[in-house]
Amino acid sequence: MSHPVARIDYDEDDLPEAQSRPPVWRRRLVTWTLAAIGLGLGFLIPYTLYLNEQVSERFGQLRWQLPTRVYARPLRLAPGVALDAQTLKTELDAAAYREDGAGRRPGTYARQGARWTIASRGFDDVDGRVPARRVEVVLSGGRVASLRDADSRQSLRSVRLDPARIATLYGQKQEERRLVRINEVPELLVTGLQAVEDRDFAHHHGVDLSGMVRAAWVNLRARETRQGASTLTQQLARSGLLGIGQEQTFTRKFNEILYALIIDARYEKETILEAYFNQVYLGQNGAQAIHGVAAGAEFWFGRDLRDLTTEQIALLIGIVKGPSAYDPRRNPERARQRRDFVLGEMLETGLIERREYERAIRAPLGVTRSPGNMAPNRFPAYVDLVRRQLARDYPAETLAGAGLRVMSGMSPSAQAYAEAAVTRTMKALGKRKVPLEAGLVVTDVHNGDVLAVVGSRQVTEHGFNRAVEAQRPVGSLLKPYVYLLALAQPGRWSLASYIEDSPVTVTLDDGKRWTPGNSDGRSHGTVRLIDALAQSYNQATVRLGMQVNPARLADLIRTLAGIDAKANPSLILGAVDQSPYAMAQLYQFLASGGEIQPLHAVRGVLDANGRTLKRYDKAPAPAQEGDAIAARLITIALQHAIAGGTGRQLIADGLGRLSPAGKTGTSNDSRDSWFAGWTGDHLAVVWVGNDQNKPTGLYGATGAMRVWSSLFARLPSAPLQVSDDGLDWQWVIGSNTTDPDCVGARRMPFVAGFAPGYVPCPAMPEPTLEGEGGGWREWFGFGDDEPAQPPPPPEPVPVEEE
Repeated sequence: MSHPVARIDYDEDDLPEAQSRPPVWRRRLVTWTLAAIGLGLGFLIPYTLYLNEQVSERFGQLRWQLPTRVYARPLRLAPGVALDAQTLKTELDAAAYREDGAGRRPGTYARQGARWTIASRGFDDVDGRVPARRVEVVLSGGRVASLRDADSRQSLRSVRLDPARIATLYGQKQEERRLVRINEVPELLVTGLQAVEDRDFAHHHGVDLSGMVRAAWVNLRARETRQGASTLTQQLARSGLLGIGQEQTFTRKFNEILYALIIDARYEKETILEAYFNQVYLGQNGAQAIHGVAAGAEFWFGRDLRDLTTEQIALLIGIVKGPSAYDPRRNPERARQRRDFVLGEMLETGLIERREYERAIRAPLGVTRSPGNMAPNRFPAYVDLVRRQLARDYPAETLAGAGLRVMSGMSPSAQAYAEAAVTRTMKALGKRKVPLEAGLVVTDVHNGDVLAVVGSRQVTEHGFNRAVEAQRPVGSLLKPYVYLLALAQPGRWSLASYIEDSPVTVTLDDGKRWTPGNSDGRSHGTVRLIDALAQSYNQATVRLGMQVNPARLADLIRTLAGIDAKANPSLILGAVDQSPYAMAQLYQFLASGGEIQPLHAVRGVLDANGRTLKRYDKAPAPAQEGDAIAARLITIALQHAIAGGTGRQLIADGLGRLSPAGKTGTSNDSRDSWFAGWTGDHLAVVWVGNDQNKPTGLYGATGAMRVWSSLFARLPSAPLQVSDDGLDWQWVIGSNTTDPDCVGARRMPFVAGFAPGYVPCPAMPEPTLEGEGGGWREWFGFGDDEPAQPPPPPEPVPVEEE
């Protein structure tokens, strides 16, 4: 018989052996904890190693993407240089100089009457480092009257002022940044930042627990957030690796702490600070993010980092907390409060004395009204030309974000005056049946620098650059080169030679007949070459052009400007489509006195350390004697065109003081208005027309020349003086030289040795010109007895009408 077994439930803790073991819940807690630690370490160790690799790649070397910056040309000051007060101020303003009454700090100037004291900044140029210096400039009569060192008082031959930045070429990110070393950062900025943002920076290991407690206490007392709990190392990790502007999450905060610990373990404190000063986000200029204290100093104050005052340093530190919230341009009161708080922290920690604190607290914010020199591209047409010229040697991906410095030839004052001239003239011409557009190129006649480019009547418009891309019939702008070819035969032609301006018919290759006429519908009989060119007579020019041969003209413009054109008879009257830039290159030969000067918008390219990588501004070869003589003769004729020909309105405008030379041009049915003119310093080629190729009702003198006149009414430039080298000036009447007091005699230039025979006044027979050729004309194989036999031409192109 079985008996039921009684079941007894024990508490394990009541067992004898259980009395020496921990309770079950404790063992389970230990097990779970160890498992969690194991799992955590299993995840954390490889994850930390991964983050460590990221830190090595990002902060081991300062590999931030640096924009390529484009600079204007340095302003050269020298006694005798054409310069007035308004132009000097325009140049200084463009380069972010400030008038401060003393002109002692770099980047400032002072003015007392005609005397200017300018403290330049040091800069790198294509020929090396240009040191900073203080200079005293006296202007008088539209020129630099004297130049001397403001400290030593010694006279100077010349000096260059640091250039304006005109554009920034970014990479994938539009981040404005200028790298600095820690020893280049003002000490007050280094210590002041730590006093406000991270007082224990020198002692903690990337994360500061005590700082978190202290910040919480300060914020609690102030009932607002006045101190942050993040260390500088955490802030660097947040912006450098995690990226700013993203929502704060636990994961991001966890990563931030790990990054900070790794960074602090791997790098010295100075290295961390240096990285912070180059990475910290300090504002936004449109799509352009401002990073680093050097860029921040320029963006907010228009100053070099080393030139900041105590109150400006305090404001820069204050902005770190929130560039949007404490934007001193939008929220000046809030920014002032934040700045004053930072000044108080500097006083409390002994970084500044009470007297300096009281001075700084009363000082204005010192912020510039606008970012000034930080604009990504203020001159789209000019920068477009820069990009085109750089593309031959630097692919777009090489330029973007490469940290290069492109030294251009732009003159900020010439660019400003050119833009204003286009704007004023387009407004003055009023509304017309078709909308008008414009293109303009200004060059330096001495070296081929492109000083200004305007690609549209809307001068800041990006897109189609009419100065470079517009291909328009050039009209009479080619006529001077027809006469140049004739004058290359000095034994046959001179400016005093006669030619018939009467109806002319050219039989074309297909048997058709071409009969061009003058713009006034009249013939002018027998005229001298100088008058035919000055008055832009079509009939006389065609007669001359057929004798010199259109094929020679095509060869000439190809040699001088790379212009490819068919050797049609209509080429004589400019039946070829070209851009203002191409015509500027062609006219540079005349304006430079016969030199082959390739135009360049880029003078040179420097690397991020200021070393020259490539130069484009090499001095051109001196003009050959024959070239120079031919250019002088045409220049004299085109000065005559201004004095009494198609450009005479410029004299009425008061520009006779410049003795300019120039040529108007008008295409068929007044569709295109052109003017090319130069002085002793500058050449400008202007086109006015419309994009639909419709008649505008404008001639060269009533459209493009009005822009030219408006430009040179303000642009300081030396008068055009033509050298007499190789020329023989004689008084002529009829086809002979004569006495200067002979009634009706005119003074004319001849190639030396080729003046016609002398006849005393009043006897005036008409001897045949004799002489031998030579010199420049041999370029194109001319001989004195070569018959004029034009090649069979193709179908004619519409004729130029001016």
